[in-house]
Amino acid sequence: MFIVIDGLDASGKSTQAIQLFKFLTAKGQTVCLRFHPSSDNFFGSKARQFLYAKGKNAHFASALFYMMDVIRSILIYTWQKYDHIIFVRYLMGTAYLPAPLHRIAYHFFALVVPKSDALLFLDITPDEAYKRICRTRRNQEMFESLDALRKVRAKALSLALIGKWTIINASKSKEEVAMAIRNLLRAV
Repeated sequence: MFIVIDGLDASGKSTQAIQLFKFLTAKGQTVCLRFHPSSDNFFGSKARQFLYAKGKNAHFASALFYMMDVIRSILIYTWQKYDHIIFVRYLMGTAYLPAPLHRIAYHFFALVVPKSDALLFLDITPDEAYKRICRTRRNQEMFESLDALRKVRAKALSLALIGKWTIINASKSKEEVAMAIRNLLRAV
């Protein structure tokens, strides 16, 4: 099963992916867990580097390297034999592109990349995401201002509604979100 966990920065994507990984492996399942941007290759490292830079060039560079990182993960990991493959960030990275390019990129990638059995969008208000970011991070990425979070969330939700995403309220406790994810995956 190919599972995608996506959402705003600080929505709990990594936390929930790790919880799901532990849950599935404890049941004897084989699981591949990939975070994007990843830190184990050139494209992911460059994407992460540009997230801390400023300006339009950095914005486009981060998006380009991010997409290359995801494509690399698709080419390497989706064809391997696992019971479950979990990608943290996948198609919703296009929501970080300027409008209307975000829609064009989303539709293009949705046509060409492998389809997921479970597209999970962890939804959180920009205000709550910003509070979590301020509480837990030393440095903010270019998309982690309150204004940027509001813009990205609006674009991401519009994409989630046209795709076959399941929107999960990520403002709840970690345990409640984890249970909602497990219940959804049982139905898939």
